[in-house]
Amino acid sequence: MPASLFFLIHTMNTIQTIIIAIIEGITEFLPISSTAHMKFANPFLGIADSPFVDLYEIVIQFAAILSVVVIYRKEFFNFKDYHFYLKLLLAVLPALLFGALLKKYIDAVLDNLWVIATVMVLGGIALIFIDRYFKKQVAPVDHEPIQFKQAFWVGCFQVLAIVFPGLSRSAATIIGGLSQKLSKKAAAEFSFFLAVPTMLAASAKSTLDVYQDHPEVFISDNLINLCIGGLVAFVVALISVKFFIQFVQKRGFSLFGWYRIALGLSMLAWLFLQKA
Repeated sequence: MPASLFFLIHTMNTIQTIIIAIIEGITEFLPISSTAHMKFANPFLGIADSPFVDLYEIVIQFAAILSVVVIYRKEFFNFKDYHFYLKLLLAVLPALLFGALLKKYIDAVLDNLWVIATVMVLGGIALIFIDRYFKKQVAPVDHEPIQFKQAFWVGCFQVLAIVFPGLSRSAATIIGGLSQKLSKKAAAEFSFFLAVPTMLAASAKSTLDVYQDHPEVFISDNLINLCIGGLVAFVVALISVKFFIQFVQKRGFSLFGWYRIALGLSMLAWLFLQKA
């Protein structure tokens, strides 16, 4: 096997697989961008960009998000409440549309650490401002069901995370929920729900694309790593979701904003040093 092809196929070992999965499980539902954390971690772990790495990072996001289906199984499997599914369908449409239209742009910027780090900082500033702004508003009632119009606008906010990698899909949809007068808990929970069809579509599309363009990636070692990473991300995410809901109700989002700024600036400083 040529060395270049071997490198293309074998790009992650089991330890790297597990570490990235833990990072994904912890950060997926927090408004701090799981994608940014994985992209930032890769060079420090010696993981080079490759078709398999890109596929792995998307598929384990979906595996982590499946924890939502387990935790909120009453909502997902209450087939009598068909409005729930219709609202999710309506909310996911903008992401599907813009994801297809902007695929070349997304592929071009997704691995650009300069862009991701900058968006991390700007997103952190926005999160702090928005958290302080909505603290002044009258708190909505948690048990009020989200309306179709609100669901659609939350879905539109999700598009921002597609256009600006590093923004965080969770942050974008939670901000969208708050702008639609949802409570912090309701906004976070609908963000979780919306992640399921969004990442299901993204995982399916990425798997199909990689299979068509790089079928050699689908070897047994990589498939085993996908399974291990998916399982680890799923278990860690189960804990992360419960923590996040409790934390947001008590503390809000400002701390996550400051964390984003610190990490983004640190990454920008590291990139400058690497370039110097």
